[in-house]
Amino acid sequence: MRGRGRSAWRPVILTAVLVFLYLPLALVALYSFSESKVAGVMKGFTWDWYAKLTRDGAMGQALRTSLRVAGLSCLVSVPLATLGAIGLAARQSRKARFAKLAGGVRGLVEGVTVLPVMLPEVVLGMSLMAAFSMAGARFGIWTLVTAHTTFCVPYVYLIVKSRLAGLDPQLTEAARDLGAGPARAFWDVTLPLILPAIFSGTLLAVAMSFDDVIISMFVNGAQSTTLPLKIYSSLRAGVTPEINALCTIILGVVCLAVALSQLLRNDKKRGGKPDETDNV
Repeated sequence: MRGRGRSAWRPVILTAVLVFLYLPLALVALYSFSESKVAGVMKGFTWDWYAKLTRDGAMGQALRTSLRVAGLSCLVSVPLATLGAIGLAARQSRKARFAKLAGGVRGLVEGVTVLPVMLPEVVLGMSLMAAFSMAGARFGIWTLVTAHTTFCVPYVYLIVKSRLAGLDPQLTEAARDLGAGPARAFWDVTLPLILPAIFSGTLLAVAMSFDDVIISMFVNGAQSTTLPLKIYSSLRAGVTPEINALCTIILGVVCLAVALSQLLRNDKKRGGKPDETDNV
């Protein structure tokens, strides 16, 4: 009887959690179709706010800037983080033979690598602003890319590192025994196995870069306003249904990407192909 009582409460708890998480998003989408100029008032139904959003040149420019910054920062951070994770993993495997040698050095390197994740964004933003000012850098798109690369590297590094930790080292050793050199063993064995982790890290880095407000506020220039900064500055005059429409479009794109990813994973499973993302 006790087990049945607990099972009866599970759907209720799950429903409460889902409502808590997704009701605000549903309300944002609902208010984006309101005729009222007040964001929190539902009055009538209209598509005018979406049409106005397409004619907003400043919002479009901010979106292009955000996409450009996210793309460039990932183009730099993903290879750096991947090579760093591979290098530390290889160093760890070599040290397995000499477990008592220089163990603290590896821990120190890993701690420094993930430090930007641990620091408050205000501290990191002020530090980067001071560094750019001392270097005489001109604040703009490239200071944004450098700053975003700084905090994207740890996220990609942690995901790739966790995937490398789950790999069987005998796979690489078998390739070496069959005559493959270090580069060939990496391209033919290691890289295909860690590609899902690299892809996951890239998506996370894009999301973190696209979403950042605080750090970007310290290092952006007059002509390099990102979309989150544009939305934040618009909030000072009050939330309008146009912002709700923009948030709804972004939400729809994210939901579509998640649905396509799930469909691809299901197709692989039905085709009998192993899904490496399940191990990430």
